[in-house]
Amino acid sequence: MTVLVTESEDRKVTVADIAAAAGVSVATVSKVLNDRPDVSRKTRALVQALLEQHQYVRTPRTKTGNEPAPRRPPGGGLIDIVFNDAGSPWAAEMISGVQSAARAARVSVVVSVLGPGNEDRRQWVQDVTDRGSQGVILVASLSAADRGRVSQLGVPFVSVDPVGDFDSDLLSFGVFNWGGAATATQHLLDLGHRRIGTVTGPMRYLCSQERLAGYRATLERAGIESDPALIRPGDFHFESAVRGATELLQLADPPTAIFAANDEQALGVYTAVQRQGLRVPEDLSVVGFDDVPMSQWVLPPLTTIRQPIRELAELATGALLQTAHNAPTAPTRARTELPTTLVVRSSTAPPRPRRTAKRP
Repeated sequence: MTVLVTESEDRKVTVADIAAAAGVSVATVSKVLNDRPDVSRKTRALVQALLEQHQYVRTPRTKTGNEPAPRRPPGGGLIDIVFNDAGSPWAAEMISGVQSAARAARVSVVVSVLGPGNEDRRQWVQDVTDRGSQGVILVASLSAADRGRVSQLGVPFVSVDPVGDFDSDLLSFGVFNWGGAATATQHLLDLGHRRIGTVTGPMRYLCSQERLAGYRATLERAGIESDPALIRPGDFHFESAVRGATELLQLADPPTAIFAANDEQALGVYTAVQRQGLRVPEDLSVVGFDDVPMSQWVLPPLTTIRQPIRELAELATGALLQTAHNAPTAPTRARTELPTTLVVRSSTAPPRPRRTAKRP
């Protein structure tokens, strides 16, 4: 039996150590850990024997030495979903959808949030390796080098909006962002609005670029030139929308409506309106994007563009598991986009004469 020699007794045995001892690739060891079928019986037996002999620990938690070896649920295992920011309502819905789909497949879900530092990302790559993840749903910006390190282990990726441009090498799932923004803008035009502002998402994200492009194109199609003064940058979070909407409302010729790039930002617009002593929709119509649950609970209930977040999560999870198990039904199309729907509630109305403060 091959014996591993490590630099110290305290150093944890890694997948690479097992691979070197077995004379196979790291990817082959990962396949054995993930119960993948495309490994010969002889190789599987050798790798499993080495894993047992050297007490390879797949999870990063501390062991007392008395616990039984971790058990994989029948037909299960675990998958990862990784974010740059998991604090948004959109992310909460995405996590819930992934967990629901994974539960049906008897698979556990590990949620990670990557910080900006390279060390944090390197640690995450090591963690994915150690826990023998079956695959990763990527809702974060991750360098090609980091993806490559994980992919070398035979761990597949799929990517999901709203982060980044899609990579032709990855299965990618999203919604028709351009069309959703166009529908939101057209709804406001149909109500009679002509001064329509917007608070965008982060422009490094493809979905934000598409939503801004849909807004602009719809205005231009109506014969209205897109006014840069009516466009304010946001980051998909509440405070950025409060700032952006406040700036718009303080213009000499303010908008009568604002399209927010997501629902959280729409609530920031609500707050800016209230602080200016105005009302939604009497003084300003507001449209969001996402249709997360809170959009129907606020007052007034928010008109928004519904993107099917849970369906998106289920599609991504299913595709990841099919790819991980080399299923013949695994999708091969690089990009899948789901349609969006306008949900009209009470935050939009025809423009009315704006209330003005009495001057002394």
